[in-house]
Amino acid sequence: METGLLLQYVVIALAVVVSAWVVMNKQFPGTVRKARGAIALGLVKPQRAAWLQALGRKIAPPATGSGGACGGCDSCGPTPPKQH
Repeated sequence: METGLLLQYVVIALAVVVSAWVVMNKQFPGTVRKARGAIALGLVKPQRAAWLQALGRKIAPPATGSGGACGGCDSCGPTPPKQH
């Protein structure tokens, strides 16, 4: 296989992965958050290498004070009606 063709395949594969990640974040934020948490927990174990632990801390989802309805961004719920 030519180098140019291989490079094209790599660029297309990267575009597909990034596109899938963006769609997952927008459509299924709770699922993405749970998956990131599960992956991070596996990486931050004490018997892992230091660079793997650092990677796990980097990809871990940020802590939230309140558990939203979907576990996502906490801004998808309806706003309460205003009282006059």
